[in-house]
Parts: sequence; C-alpha cells; structure tokens
Amino acid sequence: MTSFFEAIGGLLTFAAIILAIVWVVTRVKGTNSRHTGQYAIVAFVVAILISLFTGPSADSQTKPDHQAEQQATVKKSEHHAESESKAQPKVKKVVKKAVKANDNQVLLSKLVSYTNHESAGPNGDYYWTNGKARFEVSPNLKAGDYHFAGDSLGRASTAKAVLTYKECESSRGSRQGSPLDPVGWPIDNPRVAITYQLTGRTYHGYLFNRSHSIGDSLLGAKSYTSENNFTTGTRPQNVGADQNGGMRYAEETAEDYWESHPNTTNTIHYETTPLYHAKEEVPRGSVVDIKSSDGVINTEIVVINSVEGIQLDYSDGSSDAKEYVPARKPTTATPKKSTSTAQSSQTSHSPTKSGEWTIAGQGMVYVSDSDKYYSRVTNPGNYQYVTESQAMSQGAQRASRGNQYARP
Repeated sequence: MTSFFEAIGGLLTFAAIILAIVWVVTRVKGTNSRHTGQYAIVAFVVAILISLFTGPSADSQTKPDHQAEQQATVKKSEHHAESESKAQPKVKKVVKKAVKANDNQVLLSKLVSYTNHESAGPNGDYYWTNGKARFEVSPNLKAGDYHFAGDSLGRASTAKAVLTYKECESSRGSRQGSPLDPVGWPIDNPRVAITYQLTGRTYHGYLFNRSHSIGDSLLGAKSYTSENNFTTGTRPQNVGADQNGGMRYAEETAEDYWESHPNTTNTIHYETTPLYHAKEEVPRGSVVDIKSSDGVINTEIVVINSVEGIQLDYSDGSSDAKEYVPARKPTTATPKKSTSTAQSSQTSHSPTKSGEWTIAGQGMVYVSDSDKYYSRVTNPGNYQYVTESQAMSQGAQRASRGNQYARP
C-alpha cells in the first residue's frame, strides 16, 4: 500500500513540474495561464502531503523489520556457537579414541611380528616401554573403583581401575582368590622347558598362566570378580625372563610407587588392553597404561605374549611344545635306617606353625607361581613344597624381600 501512494506522489510531483514549466512559458509569451499555475501549485502540494503521509510509515515499518532480522541473525549465531561448544568435548573424545585405536593397530603389528618369530622383544624380557600413558581418566571411576569389559567376540577387553594404597596393603599376606579360566584357555597346558636368552636360565613348568590384566597385588579380591580380567598368557608373558618382566614389570611399577609413598591418598589409574589379531582368542600381547594422580608415574608398557623356542597357535592356544619330563636320578642301594632315625628325618622336613605363618622344614622351601621361593608363608596351599635344591634346579630364585603373598 505504501508503494502505491509513493507512486501517486511521484506522478503528482512530475505533473506539478510540467505544469510549472507550461505556466512559465505562457507567462513569457503573455498568454493568460492563471489556471495552469494554480494546477501546478495544487499538484505540488498534494505530492508533498502524500510524501509526508507515506514517509514516516515506511520508515517505522522498515526499521523494526531490519532490527528483527539482525536479532534473528544474532540468535542463530549464538545458538550455533552454543551447539558447537557442547559438541566439542564429544568430538575430542571420539577423535582421541580413534587415534588410540589407530596407535593400537600399529602396536599390534609389532606384536604379531614378535610373536610370529617367537621373540622375547627388544629387551629380551617380554615387554617394552612406549612413552606416556594414552588414556582418558574416566570421570565415572573414583578411588577404589574398577571395570572389566569384554569385546563383541566374548574375549577379555579393557580392564581399568583407580588403585589406592589401602587396597595394595590389604592384599598382602595371601592370595585373595582363585584365577578364572579366560576365553581361549587351552585344553592342553603342557609342562615345558623354556631357556631364556636374557638370563641363560631354563624354566621348567606350565606353558600357560591365567594372566591377570590387573593383578592381585594391586586390586586384591576385586581382581577375581570377572573372567574379563584374565587372558591366556605364556609363562614369560606373565613374569618375563627374569621374574621381573612381562606383566610383572607393570605391576612392580605400581608397587614400587606405593613403597615410596606409604599411606598416601594419591591414586594410580591403571588400564590394561589385550590386543588380538583378527578373531584369535589368545592375545598377541597387552598394552598397560599407568598414571599416578601426582604425575610421578606416567607410562605405557607393551607386554609380549610369546615364548622363546615354541610356536603358538593364537586361535586356540595349541603349540608345538614338547612335554618336559624330568630325568630320574639313579638310585643306589642304601642301608635301611632305623625307625627312629627315619621318623626324626621326616619330622625335621615337616612344616611347623607359628601364628599365621607356616614355616618350612629343614632344607625345604615354598615355591610360588612366579618362581620365587620362601621359608615361611601364610597360605601354603598356594605353593609347591620342595627341597631348596629342587627349587633351584627348576629355576626358582630365593625372594630377596617379602612380597604380597609371603615372607622369606
């Protein structure tokens, strides 16, 4: 409607100008043009009135529309910025997960190469360090919390926990449970002889262990609550070539921190991720990320699930290992001992009790699964009771200090 009046006003203005020109011309020629001048004045006045009528109205309508458009643009921009801000943490989390998954694929390629070549890895002790820890501390896990997960094929996946000094202390003295059979646990677990190039020593014992992702010494009874905290690990994967490698190296990293920070309220974020090749049930190794709340520990350890001299089938845990049969020592005829002497000898080799401790008899020791032997323990059922010479011939070593299970 406003544009219509503006058009009329424009025509009247144009008409007023034409009439004014005609009036001037007729006046110059001396012709009577009084009405022409009047018409020109009337047309010009009407055009001005129309202009005054339409001008403010148009301004008053156009300006608010322009402001509304600006406000809408600002709101849209603010909404976009807010949405982008909310989405940013999720995007970062997804990106970090993708980066870690890609990095784990690179590590898996190395593990496949090592395991295919029956290798003990770059340091000969079935592990290597790989820079700083690569995991996001979960806000859902508080001090003392833990979580064990399985993957789509039912295999043990990431195990994570927020460890405390109190938990470590409460697990000292005895085992807190019985290991559970993981997916891929072999039907046949032969006794084998493994000679380690790093130490030159030979281990005689079972090929496979039910390997904790987060150990009893760190998490206590909680470490036995799910089979997803266990994988089928070779003996050297569990303790390395020198009893301080493999997964044991990662555990000792945390244990050493507690020993140097007694009664601390600090925590350790501990996360283990087994890495599988394709659909195999036995992992080629594990990635262990460890970070203390004060930043003193911040490391990633890659553990190799291999064994020198034995080829494994990671799809079912079978192997080309030869069963180890101990050689029998030749027997010689010896005179029979008197009954009293035999009883005395048997008694001297028998264990005795002293409070919570069981003390080995003369010349006898208790050998742990980690091939450390002790003269006194709190739970003798968890150990092999043999002579000290037998323990040493099997490759066991005297414990240099007490651990979470026993006291030397």
